[in-house]
Amino acid sequence: MATIDEAKLARRLDRFVIETPSWGYADTGTRFGKFLQAAAAVTVEEKLADAGQVHRLTGCCPSVALHVLWDFPYGEDGRLIGSASEVGRVVAAKAAAQGVRVGSINPNLFQDQRYKLGSVTNADPAVRRLAIEHMLESVRLAGASGSRVLSLWFADGTNYPGQGHLRRRMGWMREAMGEVHAAMPAGMTMLVEYKPFEPAFYHTDLADWGMAASMARSAGQRAKVLVDTGHHLPGANIEHIVAFLIAEGTLGGFHFNDRKYADDDLTMGSIDPYQLFRIFAEIVQAEREAGSELAIEYMIDQSHNLKPKIEAMIQTVMTAQEHLAKAWLIDWEAVNAARERGDIVMAERAWRDAYATDVRGFLSEYRRSKGLPEDPLAAHRASGYEAKAAAARGSRRKAGGAYA
Repeated sequence: MATIDEAKLARRLDRFVIETPSWGYADTGTRFGKFLQAAAAVTVEEKLADAGQVHRLTGCCPSVALHVLWDFPYGEDGRLIGSASEVGRVVAAKAAAQGVRVGSINPNLFQDQRYKLGSVTNADPAVRRLAIEHMLESVRLAGASGSRVLSLWFADGTNYPGQGHLRRRMGWMREAMGEVHAAMPAGMTMLVEYKPFEPAFYHTDLADWGMAASMARSAGQRAKVLVDTGHHLPGANIEHIVAFLIAEGTLGGFHFNDRKYADDDLTMGSIDPYQLFRIFAEIVQAEREAGSELAIEYMIDQSHNLKPKIEAMIQTVMTAQEHLAKAWLIDWEAVNAARERGDIVMAERAWRDAYATDVRGFLSEYRRSKGLPEDPLAAHRASGYEAKAAAARGSRRKAGGAYA
């Protein structure tokens, strides 16, 4: 085991920030329904308050991802209530009041009934224009609220052979993303996500990392690929994808979660923590070789159907810190020496030794040195926050999850 400079690792952890999603604090479920929680957030103010609680306890979650239709005021006609500049400033002020800031802005290109046959890949030019205008409005909301990331996920695809012209749909998507990229202000990044299936079950227009990378390149220099750790077919080597995107200069960010079967949105590291370690190992190795940190947006995208929302988020943040720290423990000199002599066993052993190291004591001391609770999860439970939130919110909720 290599000797680790704890002060250097602490400085790296200081710069390791993780974005939490507004929708992770709200009632969520499957296509079959929701299991409601009395303390779950409904309004954007409540989501931001919960995110502020996570940041106060962990010290590393200063931003909150917002979903445009779920977190900004839209009327029943689908129009934004007020100007984008005005609305963006108001939401930014609400975030600041909770000690956080607005993070990535996520357009909604799947909920409107007009997107049933696709948004930017719809055969109807009027629907394609509707989707593009929504993304352009999202850019304006991002600029006004202080966000520097536009995060795009398209549900576009088909369910049956022959339903769509696959190559023509590609062209429409390139045109849309290019127009939106050109409208982004300086300093804003476009993240392009992919997903092999759901809700489209025959083909998805952006089904894998290669398609996303191709679209990002054609969109412009500030477009990068977003890797959702749950958006892969069984057996996919995600750390290899990560390494490839790093080498190509197209890795932009992560949506962290875990899965057993498909896009399960389970708590990060709950199913395959060693995979998470391997992903961080590729990142740490690349940063060591480059002599600088990679520009990566670390974000959480989880749907906590059964776990208490804030507790699940804190669990995820602590898991992320643990696995980044473990990756730092890899004896890279030993790894490289073993690689050069073709010693597979000792190369792997260096990784497994680091993974087997218990870093929780170090992280507890690190948090204490920052004036944070040594155990954020225990501190949250002791705070009584959940019970207070349930008392304030539960009495005003209807069965459907909205306010009475």
